[in-house]
Amino acid sequence: MTTFELKPNQEYIEMNKLFKFLGIVGTGGEANMRIMDGEAWVNGVEDTRKRRKLRKGDKVEFDGQVIEIQ
Repeated sequence: MTTFELKPNQEYIEMNKLFKFLGIVGTGGEANMRIMDGEAWVNGVEDTRKRRKLRKGDKVEFDGQVIEIQ
């Protein structure tokens, strides 16, 4: 499991930006397309919202990885 720690003044990170920041995808466009194709799961539920706000405690499954937001 990978963890992503929000900065102290950061309330959330958008899902597409998280995947790009972690280097799981090459571009933001790739992230958007793959999310909209149903490849992302948040807290065990498929989520196709590319700008889904991920907050502390959320668990994201994507491309065979589990990422926990802290």
